[in-house]
Amino acid sequence: MTFTAVPLTLYPDMFPGPLGHSMAGRALESGTWNCAPVQIRDFATDRHRTVDDTPAGGGAGMVLKADVLAAAIDHAVAAHPGLPLLAMTPRGTPITQARVRRLAAGPGAIILCGRFEGFDERIFEARAIEEVSMGDIILSGGEMGALLLLDACIRLLPGVMGAASSGDDESFENGLLEYPHYTRPVTWEGRTIPEVLRSGDHAKIAAWRKQQAEDHTRLRRPDLWERHEGARARPASGARRKEKD
Repeated sequence: MTFTAVPLTLYPDMFPGPLGHSMAGRALESGTWNCAPVQIRDFATDRHRTVDDTPAGGGAGMVLKADVLAAAIDHAVAAHPGLPLLAMTPRGTPITQARVRRLAAGPGAIILCGRFEGFDERIFEARAIEEVSMGDIILSGGEMGALLLLDACIRLLPGVMGAASSGDDESFENGLLEYPHYTRPVTWEGRTIPEVLRSGDHAKIAAWRKQQAEDHTRLRRPDLWERHEGARARPASGARRKEKD
């Protein structure tokens, strides 16, 4: 199965962009994934190819028109049936690594990229769209968020990272930030690689890395640490049933 990325955008030349290089670029060349951007402006019906209009009720900026968006979405859905439909928006549900893994395991995604002040709200009432966010930041448009999301998915596709276990210990995969890394030279500017990493004792190294990951998460991301501790404290469903019995 080839993972298919379908960005709906006013700037299709932004795709694949950086995803045409390195691991993602090689995967694109090999056919592991493909990119089929759709120009939203092609679905405007007036001679000026208008895609936006002033906000109802007044205010600054412009709003993407529901009729044009719907035509672009319907075209993409018909051309790529079975792909989930997402929209990049700051008010969307923050993307997690778990959601990325589910997307990467599927056939791809249609990703609606906003501009200006955003979308006419009626598009979300009329179409089944999952609103997603890449964080509490404001971008000039949804394209950069879509590129981030696609990069996160593509690196998980079979064969893209090489060894299947390459990403197992990375930040967020197990609910923790990743442990620190070192490489040669052993001493640099008076700073030395921790002795445990030079010991050859794999059990001690694993324990050190686990402790470092926990310490970094607790200090730098207390929100992640709280969720991680909460998950560890919850009993398995079988254990809960046993307790109730």
